[in-house]
Amino acid sequence: MSEEQVQPQLALERIYTKDISFEVPGAQVFTKQWQPELNINLSSAAEKIDATHYEVSLKVVVQANNENETAFIVDVTQSGIFLVDGVEEDRLPYILGAYCPNILFPFLREAVNDLVTKGSFPQLLLTPINFDAEFEANMQRLQTDADAQGQA
Repeated sequence: MSEEQVQPQLALERIYTKDISFEVPGAQVFTKQWQPELNINLSSAAEKIDATHYEVSLKVVVQANNENETAFIVDVTQSGIFLVDGVEEDRLPYILGAYCPNILFPFLREAVNDLVTKGSFPQLLLTPINFDAEFEANMQRLQTDADAQGQA
């Protein structure tokens, strides 16, 4: 009897906003000329739900400071449920760390912009991110660190 070959499956089954908040600490920000300094922190995470499903999340926290005061803070976590089945184990880190975040980012970007503009600030379009390049750079850093520890 021959083993039945499983065809690789990769599909987005659901996309949703997992967490969202927008804060304007003080109204005085609206009386000043708008020359913001932005601090943007982006991270991703993946969690196995069951044998074939993963939740992948992108989280961004943006703090806008204007004249040394916090103008606003926006915090959004955009998540997706992905079916990942029959994929070679060595491809899984790339899928969860680059492929899935590439799918989620436009939704995250839109959510951030919507919150900021509804807060009556000028639109904030997050710069597109090449998650493939980021993933490769991270893998190279990990390899370099492992090589350095092996030589130490």
